[in-house]
Amino acid sequence: MNPNQQRIQSKLTEINAPFLKKDLISTNCVKSIDIEEDKSTVTIDICLGYPCEKNIQALITQVRQAVESINPDYQVTVNVSTKILAHEVQKDLKPKDNIKNVIAVASGKGGVGKSTTAVNLALALADSGARVGMLDADIYGPSQPRMLGLSGPPQSPDNKHMEPKLAYNVQSMSIGFLVEEDTPMIWRGPMVTSALQQLYNETLWDDLDYLIIDLPPGTGDIQLTLCQNIPVSAAVIVTTPQDIALLDAKKGLRMFEKVNVPVLGIIENMSVHVCSQCGHKEAIFGEGGGQIMAAKYNTTLLGQLPLDINIRKHADQGHPTVIADPDSHVAQSYRELAGRVAAELSLRPKDYRGKFPKIVVENK
Repeated sequence: MNPNQQRIQSKLTEINAPFLKKDLISTNCVKSIDIEEDKSTVTIDICLGYPCEKNIQALITQVRQAVESINPDYQVTVNVSTKILAHEVQKDLKPKDNIKNVIAVASGKGGVGKSTTAVNLALALADSGARVGMLDADIYGPSQPRMLGLSGPPQSPDNKHMEPKLAYNVQSMSIGFLVEEDTPMIWRGPMVTSALQQLYNETLWDDLDYLIIDLPPGTGDIQLTLCQNIPVSAAVIVTTPQDIALLDAKKGLRMFEKVNVPVLGIIENMSVHVCSQCGHKEAIFGEGGGQIMAAKYNTTLLGQLPLDINIRKHADQGHPTVIADPDSHVAQSYRELAGRVAAELSLRPKDYRGKFPKIVVENK
């Protein structure tokens, strides 16, 4: 690398990758820096391991200005691409060919807005350019059909597999598509875990970058089955700032640690309420809990989402906030959250097991 390339590289260490607090060089996003001194042209190729269509132009402008600050005579071309790869999963498991990454959305207790967060996360990822699926793993209380405005049984091309239902460019599967909305699932644990595996394995997912799994609250049969039998790239924990919610969220985090599923971070939901009449902000469920928990367990606070009546209204109507009110501050919060989740996952080790041929040693 010549001195001018080194100067440019040094300048790029001052620019963070979108959604990350790490620079373009340390995250290995810069693939090449080419300089033609006789023509005063500089070409920089950047490849991001996560979707961020809406942030690419701003990044190009930032990089170009940084290089021009070194030499105003440079004619700078910045090429930014994205390439989403499969990441490591639990030992003895490997990602399905048609699903690059599985992200589990979990909570220690119910009522913290996990399912609403999961569906808006999936929609925001799809909006950023990714191919996304949503698996509703809450067998006893499926809510994704209502939130996505879907109903009726999925189609089956061969009476063995199911086509995922599609809403807002997100592929979806739920036990709620197979039973009436008011039908209780009076099943023991083995039947529930078997149902989860069938929903995952027998759905014809169509080349997903991310499959978001909306888990039921707690650390029971479903969570254990997920961690033992389904290749999970990472998990995120949803909590409120309330001390009681944080107590249970910590248990969920520790559970994933024990089964070797990395936790990308904490999502603090219902962080602050903004009065729709006067704009007064109030931390109804307390404040700072997510940050304290993230620091204690050496993980990341991925985002803080507000307590807003429209989030509930939009979900009940089958048009989650990212779709119903895409220009709102709340929708932007979900997009920032989705960007952080995908970006943090991109820093995890890649899965290369499918890249190498199987080697068999035989004695002859």
